[in-house]
Amino acid sequence: MRILTVCLGNICRSPMAEGVLRHRAAASGLEVVTDSAGTSHFHTGEAPDRRAREAMRRHGIDISDLRARQVVAEDFERFDLLLAMDASNLRDLHALAPSEALRAKAVLMMDFAPGHAWREVPDPYYGGDEGFDEVYHMLDEAVTGLIARIRHGR
Repeated sequence: MRILTVCLGNICRSPMAEGVLRHRAAASGLEVVTDSAGTSHFHTGEAPDRRAREAMRRHGIDISDLRARQVVAEDFERFDLLLAMDASNLRDLHALAPSEALRAKAVLMMDFAPGHAWREVPDPYYGGDEGFDEVYHMLDEAVTGLIARIRHGR
């Protein structure tokens, strides 16, 4: 399975989501190819935000190897699932999709955490360190649900 995580700039939420996903998939023995991208080009080539890297490191996950890139229409062909962090990024993905069939591959990340009160992963960029820890916990919950669905073939 190939999964792309998507946010606006690809320096906070989506690289954190990719890091949690690849970490949990490896721990579960699942073969999952991961990548992350942003709907904008603002941070292309940059490493994840320092606060994102630090929050992930506190949870035993290293995302320092990741670099921001912009999502492209071809990603709908390359990936089985495109996980948007919020409704705005989901709309942008749907607008970029080459066809209706491929458009269906793009869903909200939090769709995999149906018990969570929030449907969107908030952008922690303009807040403090605690926002990055909150985002980590949300992503961990969603990835846990996603891995369970993958294991059960759904």
